[in-house]
Amino acid sequence: MASTYSTDLSLELVTTGEKAGLWGAITNTNLQLLQTAASGYVEVTLSTGTTTLSLADGSATANGKNLYIKLTGTLSGNASLEMPATTTGGNANRVFFVEDATTRGGAGDSYTVTLLTTGQSAGTQVPLPEGSTALIYSVGATPASNLGMLQKGFTTVTAASKTTYTAVPGDQIGVDTVANTVTITLPAGSVGDEVIVMDISASNGFATNQCTITPDGAENIQGANSSINLTTNNQSVTLFYTGATKGWQLKTNTA
Repeated sequence: MASTYSTDLSLELVTTGEKAGLWGAITNTNLQLLQTAASGYVEVTLSTGTTTLSLADGSATANGKNLYIKLTGTLSGNASLEMPATTTGGNANRVFFVEDATTRGGAGDSYTVTLLTTGQSAGTQVPLPEGSTALIYSVGATPASNLGMLQKGFTTVTAASKTTYTAVPGDQIGVDTVANTVTITLPAGSVGDEVIVMDISASNGFATNQCTITPDGAENIQGANSSINLTTNNQSVTLFYTGATKGWQLKTNTA
């Protein structure tokens, strides 16, 4: 009888009495895979579209088996990183770290990076804030979910080249309004999500050119479906999503 393969890491499971003379090589490969899952590091280059990780059977080089995945590359469009939902052995359960080291670019909004399990709908994919590091789990057919933001990222919106930006949960946004006003659109939220917006203008800050924070259309800000304006130099606000009624609440409002 031929070998079978485990779920999750696709370790080769040798049938009793089979693979004479090959046990050493197979065992060593399995140990390498366990090491990769415990402490492995890999860099994956993104450009645009969906890049699918590998959980290939018995492969010690399959990049989806690593514990820590660093995303690199200069994006030319919105990009996604996909973890397979299954292996030959069944549903694939993976817990792994993802670090964003991509260069986002893009006119208007920066290009986005999302994380997903194969088959996951666009609306439930995990957005990865620019420059952040997150702990992600993917459980077979269950959509990929964010276990926590280990290191928040930071993105800059400079009015000289970009006057609008759509935030994702976990964003820390430095806004430079030296040349123009800027509008930040908040995302659809889940309870506990945060977005931080701060004035980083060298001159002509929010008092000269304001920063407008607007809901995405379906959400409220402080209980109303209307925008708020930041008009004080050096102002910094943290918005916390509390639920459908109040929506995004100002957790801090400092100058």
